[in-house]
Amino acid sequence: MFMQTWLLPFALLATATIIAFPLSRYLAWVMDGKYRPLPVFGWFEKRLNSGPQNWKQYVYSLLIFNTLLFVFGYLVLALQPWMPLNPDHKTLLAPSTIFNSVVSFMTNTDLQHYSGDQHLSNFSQIFFGIANLFISAAIGLSALVAIIRALRSDSSVGNFFLDMWRVLVYMFVPIAFVFALFFIVQGSPMTLKTSYSVSTLEPAAMGTTDKGEVKQQNIVVGPVAAFEAMKMLGTNGGGFYGMNSAHPFENPTAASNFFNTYAMMMFPFALVLMYGRMLGRMRHSIVIFSVMLIMMAGTIVWSICFDTLKPNPGLTAHPVARTYEVPSATAPGGKRAVILPAVPGLPVDQHLGNLEGKEMRFGTSAGATFAALTTDVTCGAVNAESDSLNPLAALAPMVGMWLNCLFGGKGVGMINMLLYIIIGIFVAGMMVGRTPEYLGKKIGAREVKLAVIALLIHPFMILFPSGLFAATSWGLKAISNPGAHGLSQIVYQFSSASANNGSAFDGLGVTYGFWNNANPAPTAVAWDIAAGLVMMFSRFIPIIAPIAMAAYLGEKKSSPFGLGTLRDDTPTFSILLLGTILIIGALLFLPVAALGPVAEHFGPIPFGG
Repeated sequence: MFMQTWLLPFALLATATIIAFPLSRYLAWVMDGKYRPLPVFGWFEKRLNSGPQNWKQYVYSLLIFNTLLFVFGYLVLALQPWMPLNPDHKTLLAPSTIFNSVVSFMTNTDLQHYSGDQHLSNFSQIFFGIANLFISAAIGLSALVAIIRALRSDSSVGNFFLDMWRVLVYMFVPIAFVFALFFIVQGSPMTLKTSYSVSTLEPAAMGTTDKGEVKQQNIVVGPVAAFEAMKMLGTNGGGFYGMNSAHPFENPTAASNFFNTYAMMMFPFALVLMYGRMLGRMRHSIVIFSVMLIMMAGTIVWSICFDTLKPNPGLTAHPVARTYEVPSATAPGGKRAVILPAVPGLPVDQHLGNLEGKEMRFGTSAGATFAALTTDVTCGAVNAESDSLNPLAALAPMVGMWLNCLFGGKGVGMINMLLYIIIGIFVAGMMVGRTPEYLGKKIGAREVKLAVIALLIHPFMILFPSGLFAATSWGLKAISNPGAHGLSQIVYQFSSASANNGSAFDGLGVTYGFWNNANPAPTAVAWDIAAGLVMMFSRFIPIIAPIAMAAYLGEKKSSPFGLGTLRDDTPTFSILLLGTILIIGALLFLPVAALGPVAEHFGPIPFGG
C-alpha cells in the first residue's frame, strides 16, 4: 500500500527535477540566441526581427499580438457552422461563451464553459484550440525572458516576435511532437475524422429508436494526441473531451498518465533554473527551486493524506437525523431547510481511501497527486473529479491557485515568485533599517509599488467576484450543492480563472451551449462574462507590471557587495522567501478557506456531526 501510494508522486518529482537541469541549459541557450539556425529559419528570423525593443515596445507588441489573437479566435468560433471538418454540423456557440472561450485560450487559462467533444468541430479544435495551446504558452515564457534581460541590464529586453518564434520552433514543436507520438502509441486517436458509429457489445445498450431499431454508439475522435501533448506541455489544461485527462482517449493507460503528469511539470521546473543560468546566478535559482519544490511536495502530501488515505465520509454511518438551513435565492426569507436523514453505513471496503470520481487504471494516488500538481503548475487538466475530493483534500489545489507560484505555468510562475522575492527582501530590509537590494540593485518605492499591484490583483480578482456571486442569484442559482461546498464551487471557479489555471470544481451551472439551445443554464451569461474579465485582467496586469518593475530595477547602478547585503543564495534566504509566501497567502485566503473546505469538513453534509 505504501509503494502504491507514494511511488508515483516521488517518481514524478524526481524525474522533473533531474531533467530540469539539462533542459534549462538548452532553454537558456536558445533564448540567448547562441544556436545556429537552419538557413531557411535564419532567413525568416532576420525578417521577423524588427529590431531591439525597450520594455514599453515589448509590452505594446505583446498586447497588440494578443488583440489580434483574440479577433482570430473569435472569428474561428463564430464561423464554425460554415467551416470544413464539421460533418456533424455543429452550430454556433452562444456569443458570451465564445467571448469566454477566446479569452480563456488566449490567456493560457483554458477554462471551458463548454464540452469540446459536444460543441466544437475538428476545425475549431485545430485552428482555435491547438493553435492557442502553442501560442498562449509561448507568450508567458517570452515575458519571463524579457524580465531576465531587464534584470541583467541588457541594452534591450529583446524582440517579442523573435522570442515567440524561438519558443515555438525550438522548444514547443519538437518536444510536443515526441509526446504526441507516445500518446498515439498508447492509444490516443490522431485523425481528421470526426466520429464513428459502432454497435455496442451489449445489444440495445444505447436504447432503441421509435421504430424499435437498435441505436449505435457515436464515438467522437479527432486530433486528440496533438491536442493532449501541447495541452500538458504548455500547462494549458482544458480538454478535447469534457472528461479531460480522465477520458480513455486523452489518457489511455497508466504510462500515458505518468507522462501526461510529467509533461505539465517539464517546463515550469526547467524555467526556474533557466532564470538562474541567464542571470549567471545558478545558486540563487536553486534556492528558489527548493522553496517551490518544498511547497509543491507539501500540497501533494496534503492531498494524498486527506483523500487517498481517508475514506469517503458519505459512505459511513450517520445514525442521527439533522435539520439545518442554507442560503437560497428562491426560498422565502432567503433560506431553506435541509433535512439530513439518518444513514446506515454502506458495506463498502474503503481501505484504498476515497475512490469517488477516480480512474483506478492510473493507480490509487494518481487522482490526488494530479489534483495538487495541476494547480501548482497552473495547468488545469484533470484526471479525476475535483468536486469529489474530500473537503480538506480540496484545499491542496486551491492553495496551489491562491499562491500561484509553486512553479506555476510557463514563465508566469517564476514571474509571480519574483514578486514575492521583491516583497520579502523589502520587508527584511525595512526590519534591519537597510535599503533593500536585489541582484545588486537597490529596490525603491516604484519597484515595490509595481510588485504590490501585480501581487494584489490576484486575490482581488478571486475574492471580490466570489463574494458578489455568493451574495446574488448569479451564484446561488448556479451551485449544485448548498452551504460550504457551494461556496467552494464559486471560489474555485474564480480562483481558477484568476490563476489562469482552467480546472473546475464542476457542478456549477455555467454552460450555455449552442446559441439555439432552448434550455441554457440561467446564469451562464453572467459566469461567461465575469470569468472572462477575471482571466483577462489577471493575465496581463501580473505580466506588464513585473516587466516594468524589472526594467526600472535594471536601469539602476549596481551596488558593491558588503557585510550588510542580504545574500540570495543561502538557506536563510529560502526561509525568508518561504515565510513571506506562506504569511501573505494566509492573510489573504485563510478566511475564505475557513468558510469553504474547512467549514464543509466540520459541517453536517455529510462530513461532520
